[in-house]
Amino acid sequence: MKFTSFGGAGGVTGSKHLLEFENGKKLLLDCGLFQGSRKESAIKNRDFPEAVLSADAVILSHAHIDHSGSLPTLVKKGFEKPIYATPATRDLCEIMLQDSAFIHEQDAKFLADKVWPKPQPLYTRADALAAMERFQTKKYDEVFEPVPGVQIRFIEAGHILGSAQLEIEFTEGGVQKRLGFTGDLGRKRLPILRDPAQLQNLDVIITESTYGNREHDEFAAVSEELLAVVERTAKRGGKIIIPAFSVERTQEIVYVLHELRTSGKLKFDLPIFVDSPLAVDATEIFKKHRDCYDAETYSDFIEKGKGPFTMQGLEYVREAERSKELNFINYPAIIISASGMCEAGRIRHHLKNNISDPKNSVLIVGFQAENTLGRRLVDKVPEVRIFGQPVARRCEVKILNAFSAHAGGSELFDNIKNSNAKKVICVHGEQASVDFLAARARDELKIEAVVPAEGIAFEI
Repeated sequence: MKFTSFGGAGGVTGSKHLLEFENGKKLLLDCGLFQGSRKESAIKNRDFPEAVLSADAVILSHAHIDHSGSLPTLVKKGFEKPIYATPATRDLCEIMLQDSAFIHEQDAKFLADKVWPKPQPLYTRADALAAMERFQTKKYDEVFEPVPGVQIRFIEAGHILGSAQLEIEFTEGGVQKRLGFTGDLGRKRLPILRDPAQLQNLDVIITESTYGNREHDEFAAVSEELLAVVERTAKRGGKIIIPAFSVERTQEIVYVLHELRTSGKLKFDLPIFVDSPLAVDATEIFKKHRDCYDAETYSDFIEKGKGPFTMQGLEYVREAERSKELNFINYPAIIISASGMCEAGRIRHHLKNNISDPKNSVLIVGFQAENTLGRRLVDKVPEVRIFGQPVARRCEVKILNAFSAHAGGSELFDNIKNSNAKKVICVHGEQASVDFLAARARDELKIEAVVPAEGIAFEI
């Protein structure tokens, strides 16, 4: 078997991993949008290697745009084979790919009068709809055969709603082999979702490495940290701006705020705005797929007839005009808005209008890739560019990495160890992170560990 990473090798975004089997069949694991510098993104997201286009099927681990966001481009370029995903992933992709297409259309429209030749959107909403026609859903633990001689099973990844790890069985040289792919691996004991399952009895594991060299704070303390940020900002008369992915992170924050308010710990009666049409739609999908909830969420909310994503003082904002009105409020409030890395969407407007005021706070609750606006805020640079204009940053920036939906270094290592794999391939992480996790696997587990270079095929 040959493995080639065409995205997500030595970086965190744009995951595209190609498996070529002994019988000549090819499977593409994920087909994500690259997110980083504008110039590099434009090149990587428009150009597709022929090997990717010739895949016999796509196996999609989850709906995040850095894993699914290039599917419309793939189909636009002539891909007519199936795309396999869990039912919740399929439902989330239906709204997320439409949202991504709309952003590309708006960006092209914005630049149309400023550059020549007029730019074309990477893909349109029609392209996103065409991609959805290729989807076929498979439930967790259901064995299916996307190509002859290869059996696959989705198991819980615990990362976002519908996220899955893959167990892949095939025969090579007359010998039965088992390959595992983590997609993005979640964490244990997070709210809402079930814990990730354990990949077992593998010959090779392909693992994400986002936090391969770092650990997270325990989630148990996150509500107190969030409460502290809200209280001190509210006392200053400021607003708390939270860039958050519309799927999972937004729902987790709302969940924690719900618990703080119902317990009486959150004493400030400040309004909470979820300003993202995508987050509004995603929350409805969360309500639909209750089968993905962990036992605690199901018991505490569903069986008692309560809603974990609704409470007094919470407003979901869909209309653009209402979003604009939030720029003019002059009282303490919490504004949760997308995108999570601050590279698109309404969050850029909220940041532009609020980060120069020292009364306000920006709360970072997720990983920020290199060369993104979110990363520059994490680095607390004194001035950032938003919509091409310099904006002074005088607000407080607080990072709560306990909200991360990615497994920490020890969790990633344990997943490798407990899989009994003889070989690990480390992808989806910045170079220092993948190198560290690979070295740890070599040193402590005495197994072969590979850090692939993008576009370079090798035997596994």
